[in-house]
Order: sequence, then structure tokens, then C-alpha cells
Amino acid sequence: MSSSNNSNQPVVPSAREALNKFKMEAAQEVGVNLKQGYNGDLTSREAGSVGGQMVKKMSTVRTAKYIRADRTAIGHEIEVRYIAAITV
Repeated sequence: MSSSNNSNQPVVPSAREALNKFKMEAAQEVGVNLKQGYNGDLTSREAGSVGGQMVKKMSTVRTAKYIRADRTAIGHEIEVRYIAAITV
């Protein structure tokens, strides 16, 4: 892995401002006081709650898919797919 491959950089550079706004909104929702720039004075719990809130907002739909034996046609298989939406 090369040192120039930084996963902290947005794929779209102009998205940085939108990501910062999203982070500030998530922090406000969980009651963490963020300021612009460096926030090294946050506890791990506070920083984790902000990140967790961001993930929760981004990942609101879960899907599961698997193949099982068809109950009506012996020897056949059917794809079963469950979709669950998380509402907040």
C-alpha cells in the first residue's frame, strides 16, 4: 500500500464542505459541542457518538438475500430477499 493512498480524503474534493456540515448536524443531534477546525478536546465517547450518528443516518436501509429450497416445487430453489428500513 502506498503512502499517497489516504482514505480520509473525500473522493470528490468539493464534498468536504458538505461532509463538515453533515458532521456538525450529527453532533448537534447527539448533543456534542463541535467547533470549526480541531476538536482534539473531545472524549472518545463524544467523537464516537458523532461518527455513529453519521453512519446511522447514511445506512438506513438493510437488505439480506439468500437462496433456499422452494417449498412448493420439490428440487427447485428460490431467492429470498428481506429489506428493512430503520426509521428515526
